[in-house]
Amino acid sequence: MSTDARPRPRPVLMLVGAAACWGIGTVISKHALDNIEPFTLLTVQLLTSTTFLFAVILVQRVRIAWTPEMRRLAALGVLNPGLAYALGLIGLTSITASMSVLIWATEPVLIVLLAVLVLHERISAGLGVALGVAVMGVLLVVYQAGAAGTTVGVLLTVAAVGACALYTVIARLLLVDDASIAVAGVQQAAALAFAIASLTVSELLTTHGHPIGSVPAATWLWAALSGLLYYGVAFWLYLSGLAKVTASVAGSFITLVPVFGVAAALFIGEQLTARQWIGAAIVVGALTVVGTLQSRSHPTSQT
Repeated sequence: MSTDARPRPRPVLMLVGAAACWGIGTVISKHALDNIEPFTLLTVQLLTSTTFLFAVILVQRVRIAWTPEMRRLAALGVLNPGLAYALGLIGLTSITASMSVLIWATEPVLIVLLAVLVLHERISAGLGVALGVAVMGVLLVVYQAGAAGTTVGVLLTVAAVGACALYTVIARLLLVDDASIAVAGVQQAAALAFAIASLTVSELLTTHGHPIGSVPAATWLWAALSGLLYYGVAFWLYLSGLAKVTASVAGSFITLVPVFGVAAALFIGEQLTARQWIGAAIVVGALTVVGTLQSRSHPTSQT
């Protein structure tokens, strides 16, 4: 499979848009979790995203060819967002939020490492340096004193990050055309089935929490909106961009997620420190360098 490693403006905009949806969706999800259980939220989010994606598929009259490749891509939905976010939610119950975001900040680096090992992508020195700078900027944005948690919680969160990174690499390996909306749709449907099963088990094992009948109507709307952004639109845009660039380049744009997240937090009354503003500027600057370096590079082949 031959792939141009240069992210033309449209793929770059798609990857930036995906990061924006993930960052804003995170803030909305955090707001919704005040009144709803995590697995209930995940199920509502995926139900919304799956409905949205298949509505677009029907309107655009996209034909879903159930080929072996499509079946494998669909199964990836169980890995991410299914298993990955289930592990992340469970891990979050025994570690602090600050510890969680610090661990998730390693995802772009892990994607690059897997891209080199699995896809045999060649990472230029410039890209490596820019990504390293971007990660340092992310740490300035998300670091909070008092980050802590149990060993089990940390390991579960690390496993969740690993599942997401592995998803990017495998998806890039299997994507052979531009039918990203169809891929996103079948993956979300598979993840929804996983979420429903997880919710069922959680309800059987849990005797406390927020009863579904007590959840305010506004919370359901926030849950649906976060699902539309975080899973529906974000995965569609990310897969569309990933189909046009290498996994390492696509992964580097994930460093923008916390930047959009903290920016969105301004609208719910949170204040950014000077350190966070500096970190955000570093991430944006580093990603600008990534785009510039790749646009000037020669096409590379990927098998």
